[in-house]
Amino acid sequence: MSYDLIVIGTGPGGYVCAIRAAQLGLKVAVVEKRKAHGGTCLNVGCIPSKAMLHASEMFDEAGHGFAALGIEVPAPKLNLAAMMKHKQDTVDANVTGVGFLLKKNKVEVHFGLGTILAAGKVQVTAEDGTKSVLEGKNIVIATGSEVAQLPGVTIDEKTIVSSTGALELGKVPGKLVVIGAGVIGLELGSVWRRLGAKVEVIEYLDRILPGMDSEVVKQFQRLLEKQGIAFHLGKKVTGAKITETKSGKSGVALTVEPAAGGAAETVEADVVLVAIGRRPNTDGLGLEAVGVATERGRVTIDGYFATNVKGIYAIGDVVRGPMLAHKAEDEGLAVAEILAGKAGHVNYDVIPGVVYTWPEIATVGKSEDDLKAAGIAYNIGKFPFTANGRARANRATDGFVKVLADKTTDRVLGVHIIAAGAGEMIHEAAVLMEFGGSSEDLARTCHAHPTMSEAVKEAAMAVEKRQIHL
Repeated sequence: MSYDLIVIGTGPGGYVCAIRAAQLGLKVAVVEKRKAHGGTCLNVGCIPSKAMLHASEMFDEAGHGFAALGIEVPAPKLNLAAMMKHKQDTVDANVTGVGFLLKKNKVEVHFGLGTILAAGKVQVTAEDGTKSVLEGKNIVIATGSEVAQLPGVTIDEKTIVSSTGALELGKVPGKLVVIGAGVIGLELGSVWRRLGAKVEVIEYLDRILPGMDSEVVKQFQRLLEKQGIAFHLGKKVTGAKITETKSGKSGVALTVEPAAGGAAETVEADVVLVAIGRRPNTDGLGLEAVGVATERGRVTIDGYFATNVKGIYAIGDVVRGPMLAHKAEDEGLAVAEILAGKAGHVNYDVIPGVVYTWPEIATVGKSEDDLKAAGIAYNIGKFPFTANGRARANRATDGFVKVLADKTTDRVLGVHIIAAGAGEMIHEAAVLMEFGGSSEDLARTCHAHPTMSEAVKEAAMAVEKRQIHL
């Protein structure tokens, strides 16, 4: 079986790459070790977590927000099994959709573990152990990432869980301790807090959401604390022991120490979520035997996504850059177009990032911290949602928009939003920045009234201190 392109992995990067290459006339095959397409994102990551985030937000709103709107209903009752069904139905629909798209575009599918034998040769080991070899002019590695392990803490997906297990809990834990104050930990911690768990977060650093704008993060932490999430910053977990009461109830005793050194303490929990990050998923690929270069676990690529071995390319979480599904998708599109003789390209300066909590955080481009570190002079425009009419009507006045523009040219360098629906609002900033737009361009663009997005325009106006509603 010979192909123009063999893609290993059908997560967001892999299936998008395969479909685009097929659209451009290449004969394409994909190799997928799961029983379903979509990778981590569709099966146990982005999609199921968003289903749970939305459902838990509705539950919380019904219990605490309806009365202020004049809606009187009895206290809501949680049916966790039905909520989990909603999550699974969402996953199934998305996964089925990817399979349909691959078939529609005549991409041939091979289920099994893909191992690169040499440039142009991929061995597929099926679940029953049978092996077959595919040949292709080019290979794209799109195998994604897996949960990073914490020494001294063994994940069993029951009492000590990863993000995968946290999406499958059979009941609401009395107390959930999250190790890691990154995006995944805060999102899933928010889900279970809204459903009734006491949630505490332990973070090695002295701040949450490392890499994000410091001002945004500080306000965000205060909002999460108001919601009932407690933070233990500058602490490290050095061990975990499963405990059991006389009644047979299991729990976890964590050994926690100051990151800077000091006396240890014990923190108890019903369930512990380990969310310290992710690592590239390259096990079983045969990279070392083929001679594909890696650096700190990630596959090394050039500006055209090519590895050091001719005919082998890599995209997504296994290569440099943020581990984001949409980044992988854009890389998949780009490498497919390059292989078809076109000019594929990804602008890494304009990749949005979103934290899907309540409120959301959305960001694109440079933060103030980045600009200060690089010595770039900038102007700043800010506008709070407390001064936005639609936000008042929606009882969603937490947060603000911040626009950062080059002091000399006025070119927008970064936009940061904390707000309900921030993830939807960030894209006008991304489009603006993709075209090299200025804060004045954004400020002079008419925005519909009343909308939350008017705050984006006002923040752009505030760069030159000419905002109207503040």
